[in-house]
Amino acid sequence: MSRLGRGGRADSLAGFRPKIKDEEEVPAGLLKAARKSGQLNLSGRALTKVPQSVYRVNEEAQQNVSFGASDRWWEQTDLTKLLLSSNQISQISEDIRLLPALVTLDLHDNQLNTLHSAIGELQELQTLRLSHNQLSSLPVEVCMLRNLRSLTLQQNLLENLPEEFGQLENLTELDLSKNRLTDLPQSLGRLTGLQKISLSHNKLSCLPDCLSQLTNVKLLDCSNNQLSDVPASLAHMLSLEQLHLRHNRLQRLPQLHAPALKELYVGNNQVGVLEAEQLECLKAISVLELRDNKIRAVPEQMSLLHTLTRLDLTNNDIGSLPASLSLLPNLKVLLVEGNPLRGIRRDLLTKGTNELLKYLRGRVKEEPESSEDPPTAMTFPSQARINVHSIKTLGVLDQSDMQVDSIPDEAFLAAEGQNVVTANFSKNKLTSIPARLLQLSSSLTELNLGFNQLDHCGVEVCRLLQLTHLDLRNNQLKDLPADMENLAKLRCIILSYNRFKSFPEVLYQMFSMETVLMANNQVSSVDPARLARLEHLSTLDLSNNDLLSIPPELGLCTSLRSLSLQGNPFRTPRAAIVAKGTDAVLEYLRSRIPA
Repeated sequence: MSRLGRGGRADSLAGFRPKIKDEEEVPAGLLKAARKSGQLNLSGRALTKVPQSVYRVNEEAQQNVSFGASDRWWEQTDLTKLLLSSNQISQISEDIRLLPALVTLDLHDNQLNTLHSAIGELQELQTLRLSHNQLSSLPVEVCMLRNLRSLTLQQNLLENLPEEFGQLENLTELDLSKNRLTDLPQSLGRLTGLQKISLSHNKLSCLPDCLSQLTNVKLLDCSNNQLSDVPASLAHMLSLEQLHLRHNRLQRLPQLHAPALKELYVGNNQVGVLEAEQLECLKAISVLELRDNKIRAVPEQMSLLHTLTRLDLTNNDIGSLPASLSLLPNLKVLLVEGNPLRGIRRDLLTKGTNELLKYLRGRVKEEPESSEDPPTAMTFPSQARINVHSIKTLGVLDQSDMQVDSIPDEAFLAAEGQNVVTANFSKNKLTSIPARLLQLSSSLTELNLGFNQLDHCGVEVCRLLQLTHLDLRNNQLKDLPADMENLAKLRCIILSYNRFKSFPEVLYQMFSMETVLMANNQVSSVDPARLARLEHLSTLDLSNNDLLSIPPELGLCTSLRSLSLQGNPFRTPRAAIVAKGTDAVLEYLRSRIPA
């Protein structure tokens, strides 16, 4: 917006007045550029306060209209975007009201402990980022920002929200994670434009029924709270596709008739029984995560979930699997490690989902006739079978068991522009990781490169930043690249049947890791102190390695639910103790720590 319409008179003496000292903190060139672009980025400059010249950047533009060809008045504009993140700012002055045209205000990663009420005068504001500060409360004036679309408040000290919060009726994204909230205002139900809400890492013991009014929400994250139940009224959230309930106190699976629900994460709770009624209402479910609970049996009704592509039952108390699981038409990933399964050989579990499902199919009384390839499978000139239907509808690029030394370009061409979440290149003769994997980097969460001939893990993998599961079993790997630390979302890595002589150094730095499977290598030692820092690590398989001794400090890794050590040459703990299971081993190791 031009400054001409302001009606203010130009100050002809402005150029001769001494500069305020604060102005020297911001380079004149930046301010000059900001007056033309309407944007000012002062992130990461160690500022302890907002310089006065920033608050008055609009006034300066008005005063300078009579000077210099380079400061032509018709090129001057109000500041609309102000980035002040990663500084040391502890407060915002009331002069923030001098920037009424702001559309984006980014103050994340500072030391704010309060917000001035004048922030409520920024009526054009659409994006407000306040995460990683020290705010214990919000001024009610924030609720007057009627045009606000995105509000991020994660990692503050908030204990409650003002009841007027429901006035922010144009919000589409709200992040309140990592605070100290014990309840939510009923007015939250008025935010009917919301599409994404994160309430994780708070102290919520229940969810209010008003959430059921949020019929446009697609993602609701309530993980890491103190929830013992989920209200059935959430079924009225007609657009809900992803529900995260990990790390709560749930003793039963929520019975939700949410018609659009595709992903349900209930790991790390206290669920003991899966009831048929709870499963039957999951009509559209694709991903069902039930890991780290106390589930004792999988009901036959699980086989009715025809849209299921991923089922995670890791670390439960399941003794057997229904053979009917093998009849699920779209199931691509079945995780059952860390269960006391009877009748299924351990080596079968290490061979992956396809072999396990093949085994279960053999137990079905009446084997269904094998169907021909779907009509959407295409044969390209390379004779590679590309299942385009699987790519488009399931997001799965499957080039497994082709016995090829490279993945054909046709496979990546078919995946181009598609939301591919799973790539399976196992059981081939690959000696290097396909470079074209990077074209899937924005969506790929699971990668299977098992049963190949890889002797190194290329840097291509380290740039797949959305990866949560990586399978590299049965290769010739001896180490992992340090850049793998960049995979901040990686939760599971399978390295069994390789040539590792030591625990990969980079894994000690991957704090999101939940499952590490390294059976059948040559690992001779682990660092228990560094393993203990992996506070999410629940499954560690080091069976059939070269461990001559087990350090007692390993018993301090209290997050472990499944620790496999059999088949190593150590003398203590004795085989009888190892056979009793993880809890007995950890208790024994703790008893051996010197006082």
